[in-house]
Amino acid sequence: MVVMILEKVSPSLRGELTRWLLELKTGVFVGNVSALVRDKLWHMICMKLKTGAGLMVFNAAREQGYEIRTHGPTSRTPEDFDGLILMKIPLKEKTKSKTTAKEFPAVEPLPPPESPATLEG
Repeated sequence: MVVMILEKVSPSLRGELTRWLLELKTGVFVGNVSALVRDKLWHMICMKLKTGAGLMVFNAAREQGYEIRTHGPTSRTPEDFDGLILMKIPLKEKTKSKTTAKEFPAVEPLPPPESPATLEG
């Protein structure tokens, strides 16, 4: 099984892929093709991608049972940690919080506990 996710690609490239794969959602393709066809499709995608990006997940004889390939500027990148593939998500720069003191007023402190003498009666 093969899953391909393409971002910012031409409609003609998406149309070519629908000859072999099913487009579930815009830019998301799935299908069951041979390794040769899969590699030729990936090569075609890499050649025709201009400013877009592509990600492909397919069955492989690995611990996780699949392999990931990417091409172009993707928001997440696969990282291999001793045979385990994890997706690396870049940290975003911290921005100033949009919440203000008016939205979340300060909590007043609790009164001091009463002395034991007044509790007994």
